[in-house]
Amino acid sequence: MGVQADCDILLVGGGLSAGLIALALARHRPEVRVAIVEAGERFGGNHTWSSFETDLSPEGAELARTLIAHRWADNAIRFPAYERHFAAGYQSATSERLHAALVAAIPPERRFLGVPVEHVAPDRVLLADQRVLTAGAVLDARGQRPSPHLDLGFQKFVGLEVELAAPHGLSGPIIMDATVDQHDGYRFVYTLPFSERTALIEDTYYADGPALDRAAIVRRVEAYAAAQGWRIVRVLREEDGVLPIAIDGDIRAHLACLPEGVAPVGMAAALFHPVTGYSFPDAVRLALFIAKLPDLSGPAIDRAVRAYATDRWDERGFYRMLNKMLFRVAEPAKRWRVLQRFYGLDAKLVARFYASHSTVFDKVRILTGKPPVPFFRAVREVMRG
Repeated sequence: MGVQADCDILLVGGGLSAGLIALALARHRPEVRVAIVEAGERFGGNHTWSSFETDLSPEGAELARTLIAHRWADNAIRFPAYERHFAAGYQSATSERLHAALVAAIPPERRFLGVPVEHVAPDRVLLADQRVLTAGAVLDARGQRPSPHLDLGFQKFVGLEVELAAPHGLSGPIIMDATVDQHDGYRFVYTLPFSERTALIEDTYYADGPALDRAAIVRRVEAYAAAQGWRIVRVLREEDGVLPIAIDGDIRAHLACLPEGVAPVGMAAALFHPVTGYSFPDAVRLALFIAKLPDLSGPAIDRAVRAYATDRWDERGFYRMLNKMLFRVAEPAKRWRVLQRFYGLDAKLVARFYASHSTVFDKVRILTGKPPVPFFRAVREVMRG
């Protein structure tokens, strides 16, 4: 008889994708022994993940329910030409909720926090303290890594969660306020009102490069708050990030560069909305997909996840084409015009776009009308792909 592995499934990285996979397995396959290794001191890091309620199936919404800290019945966008309100449910999950859910679901002996990983193999992981954990399957959830096979733009942001001296007066989030001065590509401010006197204010950029001048952006957040008439009493929390935006690439070549037998999950498998960068809906969907696999051996999960990621990439070519227009055709200081036209379209079309469920008619509608980018240059860029 062989020696029993330490666990059936070992998740390397304790962020959003790994956390949701662990929770989906605990819910749907409680007999499976799941372990999770995270280099940080807490699962989930320091993040807020948002989505529209229509992005998730009923089953997905149930899986995500305990992670959702804030819900709103409507939201708004602002552009120089108009302000618009959408009667669409919006919600935000938090790192704190994810950490608490994982602590409740995973036994202490299979939770490893504050432990970096030195080497990953299909059936074992070497930790930095030289311990070896063995597993029937190893899944790599350590996030997006540079790849010569993916052509990416970047959505980067700095956010301040603040307490205000007086109520901000918002009934729901401002998903995009693009009435601000444009810097470093397409700039907008994103505001989530958590209570009548607290809010997360994020200054966000669709930019060609990943460089983040944190101090300068913090000053812009503070200036934006002042321009809204909001006086910041104190900063409760800060977060920042640089998210990929998919423009072009060869997903098969990208996945082929990753170690065979170790399933890449989450951002590592390019599972995020190509245009918005939202990763929460994809993480929920992948977690349920894995939990329903009939074979949870390492090779089977690896094959299934790579096929799943390839299918999603192939389905989303239209969104990458739009990104080509945004990043390769529109002048950086005028990229806001592309988004201003899009958000003026039918509200249900916008909702399907966020959910990655655009219909053929949606795609035709998005591309028809007066183009907000030079037409012939756009055609050349699309044909080049």
